[in-house]
Amino acid sequence: MCGINGILHIQSQKKVDSRILAKMRDSLEHRGPDDSGVFIENNIGFGHRRLSILDVSAAGHQPFLSDNERYVMVYNGAIYNFKDFYPELKSNGFDINTSSDTEVLLKLYELYGLKMLSRLNGMFAFAIWDKLEKKLVLVRDRMGVKPLYYSFYNETFYFASEQKALFTAGVPLKIAQDGLEEYIFNRFVAGQNTLYQNVNKVLPGHSMTIHEGGKITVKKWWDLKKEIQNQPEIKNPVEWFRETFDDSVKLRMVSDVPAGVLLSGGLDSSSILASLNHQNYKNIQTFNIGFKEEEHNESYLAKKMAEKLGYDFHTMQLEGKDLYDNLIQSTYLQDEPIMHLSEPHLLAISKLAKPLVKVLLSGEGADELMGGYVRYKTLQYPALLKSIGTMGNLDLFEKNPRYEKLIRYAQISKKSDLMFYNGSNIYPGDISKTFGIHDTPKNEYRREIYKEAKSLYPDNLRRQALYFDQQTYLRSLLDRNDRVTMGASIECREPFLDQRLIIGLGSLDDKWMFTGKKGKFILKKAMEDRLPEEILKFKKVGLSAPWGNYLIKSPAFKDELHSFSKSDLFRMPYFENINIKQLIQNLEKGDIRMIPYIMPLFMMHIWMKSYANKF
Repeated sequence: MCGINGILHIQSQKKVDSRILAKMRDSLEHRGPDDSGVFIENNIGFGHRRLSILDVSAAGHQPFLSDNERYVMVYNGAIYNFKDFYPELKSNGFDINTSSDTEVLLKLYELYGLKMLSRLNGMFAFAIWDKLEKKLVLVRDRMGVKPLYYSFYNETFYFASEQKALFTAGVPLKIAQDGLEEYIFNRFVAGQNTLYQNVNKVLPGHSMTIHEGGKITVKKWWDLKKEIQNQPEIKNPVEWFRETFDDSVKLRMVSDVPAGVLLSGGLDSSSILASLNHQNYKNIQTFNIGFKEEEHNESYLAKKMAEKLGYDFHTMQLEGKDLYDNLIQSTYLQDEPIMHLSEPHLLAISKLAKPLVKVLLSGEGADELMGGYVRYKTLQYPALLKSIGTMGNLDLFEKNPRYEKLIRYAQISKKSDLMFYNGSNIYPGDISKTFGIHDTPKNEYRREIYKEAKSLYPDNLRRQALYFDQQTYLRSLLDRNDRVTMGASIECREPFLDQRLIIGLGSLDDKWMFTGKKGKFILKKAMEDRLPEEILKFKKVGLSAPWGNYLIKSPAFKDELHSFSKSDLFRMPYFENINIKQLIQNLEKGDIRMIPYIMPLFMMHIWMKSYANKF
């Protein structure tokens, strides 16, 4: 919904520079082109860029002051159930002066402090300055749908929705060695750390308070493990799921501006559209990205689904120079080298949607909640996996990348490493052999989450993997969704990530996830009367893109591939043993096994060229 930023000088006599604060704020203009504001009082300053979704009038302007002017808030997100609190606030003597969730959020804080957080249904990142107690409170939503970064630098605390605002303020852009290792081995940096030195995230489900003098208190306000353990037994799982999901979809349609659906043609987004239709929503716009290559394309299913339900359908393909331009732009928006490789496509589809809608619903989260990835199957029989690993003769399967990858994965011996690298495309043995990089990351945050997963689901690797991915991989997907949609000034909402669904699904028996070949059994059962058979049984494609073809066949990428082969990246000590020219030659000869090795390096090259050099 918005972009937020702030500066707090720990030395209270030092005044906030309005120019630096405004530069930080305006580096986030794409997140909020509708309005902007600042608040400065001595050593504290807030900036805000607004994307108007709820109460589009000037009444929703931020920074937002409490009626008594004690509290100042900047907020990014949406509280879907905000109107439920009207009677309670009025009975406690509060007047409601706007129709925005911002006002409700601040008044709930005035009334209850952070104890109100557990009652919110929404996605949010916000900061509140208490003028009386001279303390700054930062809060992030349960799953980390909305981003929030911070840095301590030169006795000053900076925070913002995106890292670029911190660098704009003068925080140095320096790569963290631990972060670099995680990017290469695990595809992204998990937990509170980032790719950068001295730049951190507020963890999802956490609050951070900076007291006068610089003392910091961090609290975990939402604990998924405890919530699952305390969930009462669900008597009729299919009925419960259907009702809760419909209500989640309905809540995420709370908006004063038009909304649409990112429709892939797969089970998850089709379920959202079917729920909207079931609840008699009209005039829904649907948006789809298509591919020329049949194995990547679900467009025809999406079109069929939209037309069947009477909704408008918009599709596009992204190729050549348009793909290259969107790659450069999405890298800048992401602040780090892109790793899901679908970022340019999602950015392009968000731009296509922008003239028609301001809110998009996405099916993100269903796979991690209900076991939708094929990679979870490998964890069902650990002993069998070990036997596969002993085969080791990759030549048997060199023409079948999926089996070849399975054998490489099966050669991982430790259960913790099976978890850490389940979502990776290349594994420690591959990286050692091909890149000459032998030391694996510390992965302290991943170890912590794995420990939680083991205690919650002992001797159940598949359920451990779901819990693990919900706290790690899914967060990287949510960050991707936020960056590319907000990059086109659109708000993205995820109905599968309602806390009632997350907790309830976590408490159910395995059969509701893993029955059948493709997982997500409970979703299929809940939707079997709403969706056509071909969507219920269609082979999962997901948003995958043919990057091997792009790199070697597209004129827009040929020059870049040549530049990449001579990149300064390979002069860095960490990458100096990589024979990148050989990897590229192998790819050009048709060896598609090179793609997972080349892509993270290629995206880091693009990041160095188009992002790092700006700062």
